[in-house]
Amino acid sequence: MYQQCIIVGNLGKDPEMRYTQGGKPVTTFTVAVNNRRQIDGQWQDETTWFRVTCWDRLAETTNQFLKRGRQVMVVGRISASAYISSRDNQPRASLELTAREVKFLGNRDDQPGDVEFSGGFSGNSQPVEEEEDLPF
Repeated sequence: MYQQCIIVGNLGKDPEMRYTQGGKPVTTFTVAVNNRRQIDGQWQDETTWFRVTCWDRLAETTNQFLKRGRQVMVVGRISASAYISSRDNQPRASLELTAREVKFLGNRDDQPGDVEFSGGFSGNSQPVEEEEDLPF
């Protein structure tokens, strides 16, 4: 069985990196994915939030280069969980994406900055810093 999810959005806050008891780096950040649709003749924006988790080399790289507002594309495995909000006691859902790849698309000011990093639990992947470096 194989699952893959791709999202494109903007970081909601700066990444936070920590280390597991075994010494593996893990970085988390949130990504807001916006969808604009027309309802009853009026345009409405809908935002879906994802919590993204990166491991090993990908965790170190995303923590070093990402900042709040930066636009990214994240490819990974998604999971959902339900919980009761402590604020209003209403049921809520949380979407978490365990990243395999993160592509830096630009920042809030739309400055260029396409840089792609791949990684995962193995930590064997090396960053691809320029598209010209790709072997295909």
